[in-house]
Amino acid sequence: MIARDDLVAACDTLLAAPRFKDYTLNGLQVAGRDRISRVMSGVTACQALLDEAVAWQADLLLVHHGYFWKNEPVAVTGMKRRRLRTLLVNDINLLAYHLPLDAHAELGNNAELARRLGFTVEGCADGELGEGLVWLGRPAAPCSATALASRVGDALCRAPLLIEAPEGSEIRRVAWCTGGAQDMILQAQAAGADAFISGEISERTTHLARELGIHYLAAGHHATERYGVQALGEWLAREYAVEHRFVDIDNPA
Repeated sequence: MIARDDLVAACDTLLAAPRFKDYTLNGLQVAGRDRISRVMSGVTACQALLDEAVAWQADLLLVHHGYFWKNEPVAVTGMKRRRLRTLLVNDINLLAYHLPLDAHAELGNNAELARRLGFTVEGCADGELGEGLVWLGRPAAPCSATALASRVGDALCRAPLLIEAPEGSEIRRVAWCTGGAQDMILQAQAAGADAFISGEISERTTHLARELGIHYLAAGHHATERYGVQALGEWLAREYAVEHRFVDIDNPA
């Protein structure tokens, strides 16, 4: 068991949360009980995950997608009221890390995705490793776009949507950024990547990939961001002897 404030401070420090200019609040979003022995993690603090936390009697819910996003309605009504009421009535803490958990050099979503895909990490296209969001590296061996798509599908248990570059070039260098980062294809191409992997795709992404001459793989927002929060929860379990459980609420997006 650990004091909540000590656990939050440890996560804030580990992830360098204050360094990031984000679209939401990183850190403790809803305060619950003061002592933590059970931590449940998940990708998004949806009602289904909250219900799992209540059933398991979690002291703290750790997520990548929490609440209080920029430009969202501020009124505590409807769905927002139900979610907050579930946390408050059951005295459960909500701890959320968005961009800091994408970027972390060891436990972040990009680091975990590289580990699962067998990439050798070379750096970032938009900052230092551990701070930048667009990561660069190489596959274990040069491969075709279809072979890379197959590898991604096997690793994430979800077939990606592949947009092939017209020339069909062999992939020797890859860039990736988990989640909704499809527009970062521009940084990926400028950094010399042959392929870019992210979570989502927009209508414009197809044309950008074809005209920039870079393969694009939309591997799923949820599918690419399941692993950082698990890694952080497992780190807490090792460091502070808390019980940790990850719950995957299915999301095809």
